[in-house]
Amino acid sequence: MQVFKKRTIGLLCSIILLGQLYAQVTIPVMSFNIRLDVASDGDNRWDVRKQKVAALMNYYAADFIGAQEVQHHQLQYLLTQLTGYSYIGVGRDDGKTDGEYSCIFYNSKKYTLLQQHTFWLSPTPDSISFGWNAACRRVCTYGLFQHKATKKFLMVANTHFDHISDSARLESAKLICTTIIRRSSGKYPVIITGDFNSKPDEAPAAWMTKYFNNARSISTHPPYGPADTWNAFAFDKKPDGCIDYIFVSKRNNISVNSFATITDSYDMKYPSDHFPIMAVIEIK
Repeated sequence: MQVFKKRTIGLLCSIILLGQLYAQVTIPVMSFNIRLDVASDGDNRWDVRKQKVAALMNYYAADFIGAQEVQHHQLQYLLTQLTGYSYIGVGRDDGKTDGEYSCIFYNSKKYTLLQQHTFWLSPTPDSISFGWNAACRRVCTYGLFQHKATKKFLMVANTHFDHISDSARLESAKLICTTIIRRSSGKYPVIITGDFNSKPDEAPAAWMTKYFNNARSISTHPPYGPADTWNAFAFDKKPDGCIDYIFVSKRNNISVNSFATITDSYDMKYPSDHFPIMAVIEIK
């Protein structure tokens, strides 16, 4: 009888492990440039719209939110408002809290953080530095996560390219592709979010699509909302330019179910000068 029980328990454990191995994980992912806090934004300054930004994040409840232009006090505020999220990332100007973060908020109830790292978009990525005539220091933050229910692994990265230097944007794309592919070792599916300050037909975005798929382009369902993501807080004008992206690995076990550009507004104002974008990604 004892042998029968042990065999039964062993069989059940094997079935559970196989179920975890072949389970499909659905991952909602958002990229959102929240716009830094500057008084010159007037009616669109941070203290007026910060509750709207936090409410939008909570409502759409993405498992991962790659956020750009996040200053330390903005990060601290969002952490008090977001439900069930932790974060990774550092300030780009001192590797701690000074300067903008390209941080990643993640659902800590569903995912375990295994590794995290931030590197600078420059010829010396492991030191605090400017790259290729860039106007600002720029960084990429990434983490290796494990889905608690299925034990599946994935790597998520987030970045913000320079807005002035063409060479910085292209070299940043090259560095990110090389670094993230090397760090993932080809073993893990990868998701990269960010404000790339590059339109789809320009060199940096085109370079990214050599190694990763643009989530909007491969969405199973037709993308919802406009392609252009930069609105400049101009509610009465058509947005100009797709510069925000979610990229995913070119692997058979990762697909994009849906993609949306979120144009939510309040009082004829937008929560940020960028529209957040969101993809529902499936990993087998």
